[in-house]
Amino acid sequence: MKVILLTDVKKQGKKDQIIDVSDGYATNFLINKGLAVPYNDTNKKKLERDLNNRALAEENLIKECEALKKKLENVVVKFKVKTGKDGRMFGTISSKQIADELKKMGYDIDKKKITCDHSLDSLGTHIVKVNLHKKVVCDLKVIAE
Repeated sequence: MKVILLTDVKKQGKKDQIIDVSDGYATNFLINKGLAVPYNDTNKKKLERDLNNRALAEENLIKECEALKKKLENVVVKFKVKTGKDGRMFGTISSKQIADELKKMGYDIDKKKITCDHSLDSLGTHIVKVNLHKKVVCDLKVIAE
């Protein structure tokens, strides 16, 4: 019997996959537990519609992230930091501090999306990466003075 999986099922398949299983397993376990629906024209059309809606939503999200990327590329985040005699900073600038400063500027970006290749523990200009989406990555300029 062919079924369409509604969730990931261990050793059977992933969500939205069409698999062929025995009749008893399909009716008594997969369909009964709500893990799958029978494969027929109605459910096939519903699956195609859901996949198209998800693809459109993903495209819209990528377009929004691209627009935000264009805005963020022109933004400069400045921090006034305390330094010692030799010009070294006390502490470092964290991704949480960068996210808080961006929030003050009107950009709501999670601190987990901000990644630094190196620690921001020296004066000067640093470039950090902001992962807006898995396909959209932005470079943000951070200045410690």
